[in-house]
Amino acid sequence: MNRLQGKVAIVTGGGAGVGEAISKLFAQEGAAVVVAGFPEDPVQAVVDEIKASGGRATAFEGDLSSQAVAEACVQTAVGEFGQLDILVNNAGTFPAAKELDEYPVEAFEYMVKNNIYTAFHMSRAALPELKKTRGNIVSAGSEAGHMGEPNNTPYGGTKGFMHAFTRGIAGEQAKHGVRANCVGPGPIDTAWTHKETGPMSAEMEKQTTEGVPMGRRGTPEEIANVYLFLASDEASYVTGAIFFADGGTTISKSASGAQVPTDLKQEPKGKLDLRHSKDGNTEVRPEDAGHMVRK
Repeated sequence: MNRLQGKVAIVTGGGAGVGEAISKLFAQEGAAVVVAGFPEDPVQAVVDEIKASGGRATAFEGDLSSQAVAEACVQTAVGEFGQLDILVNNAGTFPAAKELDEYPVEAFEYMVKNNIYTAFHMSRAALPELKKTRGNIVSAGSEAGHMGEPNNTPYGGTKGFMHAFTRGIAGEQAKHGVRANCVGPGPIDTAWTHKETGPMSAEMEKQTTEGVPMGRRGTPEEIANVYLFLASDEASYVTGAIFFADGGTTISKSASGAQVPTDLKQEPKGKLDLRHSKDGNTEVRPEDAGHMVRK
């Protein structure tokens, strides 16, 4: 406990899925958290739940792919809590699952906007404050950014960008005392990986799970635990790392998950009170369809 005592963190995409788990775990560990996300996400609900548990948090709602909005988010952290120590670039989208020649152009543009523009603008806006506190950035990569993602080739491409982007920041900002690392999850038990709430078909959902040697999805809390380590002073000598938390997906050579006994496929029961794991945007927002936002 208290591994982030006295720290201030921004968690983008903090209202749902893995972002909710990160926000709540960081608050539990002593950080003041700016929970940032789209207005339609349960951002305020997560803040209210953190406060009800005795934590400190404030909501920021807006489209963080805009330079002005990203800068306003950083200033909210500084204005509310006096500083910024940690930026978590968790926000991202997974709007479609199609082979490349059938992949909707508007879904690609929407994903680039939210997976890449948001991380660029938030990191750029946060760095002046992180230099003051010798803070750090932890960003959402993916095993897909390392291996590629069949039936969602553009998604893997955006995550490959995040891996290289993070390492670039790590190399250039080390002289300022700023660390930067990336978490590479495998399939996680959120809206994205269920056919009822995301773009995956039943066949893709089955193949995704069976491609994990551990034979199951990870939980949002399991991934949040990795973010906590990398954001904490315990990782003081870790920068430029791509930390895969993927159940062995990156080493898998077959559908090895199908061989796992049923009892070992059960997800562990977590400690966090997570209510929004299946919430969050998986579809292109109407106002963003068919064009890139160039702000």
